[in-house]
Amino acid sequence: MGRIAIYPGSFDPVTLGHIDIIKRAVCVFDKVIVAVASNSHKKMLFDINERVSLLKESTKDIDRIQVERFDGLVIEYAKSKNISVLIRGLRMISDFEYELQMALTNRRMNESIETVFLMPSEGYSFLSSTLIKEAAVLGADLSSFVPKSVEDSIKLKLQ
Repeated sequence: MGRIAIYPGSFDPVTLGHIDIIKRAVCVFDKVIVAVASNSHKKMLFDINERVSLLKESTKDIDRIQVERFDGLVIEYAKSKNISVLIRGLRMISDFEYELQMALTNRRMNESIETVFLMPSEGYSFLSSTLIKEAAVLGADLSSFVPKSVEDSIKLKLQ
């Protein structure tokens, strides 16, 4: 089967930064499962089915990825798939402390799980789903931050 990794997240909404990380991941791994968390503590704009659908649409031209939803701890999901690598994106230095804490916690719970950090292109290093949602509420043009289908879905959702 080759080297498989899981790229977990809430993806609410998926941004061009997320897609950049996915493209980078498929350069390193033979297959990447983009795992959409259904039980996030965050306030969501899109429900789990909408997020999965938007991710599938946004990544349809990227080979060797699979978009799935998951419930519970990502390390349990990875264990159920017999996958030992998680991918996390690091945008800014401010992400590092949280991501390191999460990676070390995951390692403590299951030492066979490794976390690989990937950095997006500079042009996407400032992007976050929270920032996109805030900008959308204020009527900003989102075309340089999210795929067209995502921008259209955000506009519909906020009407």
